[in-house]
Amino acid sequence: MNDYPSIAAVDLGSNSFHLVVAREVDGSLQILHKEKQRVYLADGLDDKNHLSQAAIERALAILKQFAATLQDFPLENVKVAATYTLRRAKNIHSFLTQASDVFPYPIEVISGQEEARLIYQGVAHYIHHDNNRLVIDIGGGSTELIIGKHFKHRLLSSRNMGCVSYTKQFFADGQINAKRFAKAQIRAEQELEVIFANYINTGWQSVVGTSGTIKSILAMINANDAEQELITLERLHELKTQFIAAKQIQSLHIEGLTPERQESICGGLAILIALFTLFDIDAMQYSDFSLREGLLHEMQQKLAHKDIRTNTIHNLSDRNTIDKEHANRVSSTAEWLFEHVKIPWQLSHPDFLNLLNWAAQLHEIGLGINSSGLHKHSAYIVANSQLPGFTQQQQTLLSCMIRFYRKKIRLDQFPTLHTVQHHQILQLIVILRLAVLLNQKRTPDQGVSLTVTAKQNSMFLKFNDTWLKEHTLLLADLQQEQKYLKKVGFLLDFH
Repeated sequence: MNDYPSIAAVDLGSNSFHLVVAREVDGSLQILHKEKQRVYLADGLDDKNHLSQAAIERALAILKQFAATLQDFPLENVKVAATYTLRRAKNIHSFLTQASDVFPYPIEVISGQEEARLIYQGVAHYIHHDNNRLVIDIGGGSTELIIGKHFKHRLLSSRNMGCVSYTKQFFADGQINAKRFAKAQIRAEQELEVIFANYINTGWQSVVGTSGTIKSILAMINANDAEQELITLERLHELKTQFIAAKQIQSLHIEGLTPERQESICGGLAILIALFTLFDIDAMQYSDFSLREGLLHEMQQKLAHKDIRTNTIHNLSDRNTIDKEHANRVSSTAEWLFEHVKIPWQLSHPDFLNLLNWAAQLHEIGLGINSSGLHKHSAYIVANSQLPGFTQQQQTLLSCMIRFYRKKIRLDQFPTLHTVQHHQILQLIVILRLAVLLNQKRTPDQGVSLTVTAKQNSMFLKFNDTWLKEHTLLLADLQQEQKYLKKVGFLLDFH
């Protein structure tokens, strides 16, 4: 398999872990290999959102298998996305630390919005519609709903309701009756109320369902009515009647329902009925393509130097009328500084330079709110905006860099990230702060001529001749910056 120029996507879901290997052939993706392993991760999440060690051990065993399959795959050719259960887990850092011992590829914990976007991309690359479509994915812990047309989404939403979590909540002891189904459906409708108006106003002409839950429901419908291509509310109610007649989850012996889906199907069916009822859905077709295919196509674009994150930054910049000329100058200076310090500071992470450029592009995004406290406003906007293509960690780190690009630095407010250490965050912030300072006049050519040397926790700037004496404002700002950095244990020297 490794003789092919292959790419791989790994989906760490609440119910199952999936691995898909593909290669590009004449612009299209050809699937070479698939693996699916049940992990029941959501079952290990307690009421306080701590993931049990038993669930972690199950996950580690599967990751070890995946690592063997992916042996010798380059890091840039493997994309790993963790969804609902791992983004909810408060002990995620412990899980990621243990995972890194058996699985060499970085695990990206993605937001619900990002999960929804990737699901839509997976569907859009394989199913064509000329009009708006509603795509629904019912997972173990969350349900994603997307409205889009062709390859562009219009609305994204991830709701905290899934087949595993709802089965645990409403069918915990294995008993099935009409009253429990009614409670589960009402709770699902309440969860959907907040997005209802926007979705109805936007509208759609077709509905596509994806994920194992909907696939299982279609399989049961097909067992009752051979090879139905569509799911309808009438068929869903017939299934619910069969479920209630069984009285017990252990007694659900329906053709098309696999044993591994049996334990969580009640919650999934209740959610789907609620969706059909609330959104007045007539019929739903099924797609076997979803998050994993979305990851593959995203990686294909990235390897072709079409990183969606760059477009995201440009779009956010355009919407907030940023001074792009100044932002580009800051970005160029940050890149120049980075090239001088990356070796002594061991800044080898492939995204560090990208993060610096993106932070430079967005550091003044908060000007539309107020110039006072600009860094705080900018950081808030970045932290709370939808950023397609960004993982939660990348968005958190980007916001932190912008939050401390000026004024005091608060080390206690640095996020705890698995793949980036606190001293590396500080180093990136130092580069960004100096890039902003060196462009304080906001002119195309400030005539700064200097050399840079660096050690682990220090930087030395040497300006030519009497340049600093002639630029007293920059000298004063550098002296103030020296004091700010000294308080966080960083030495900045210059002459």
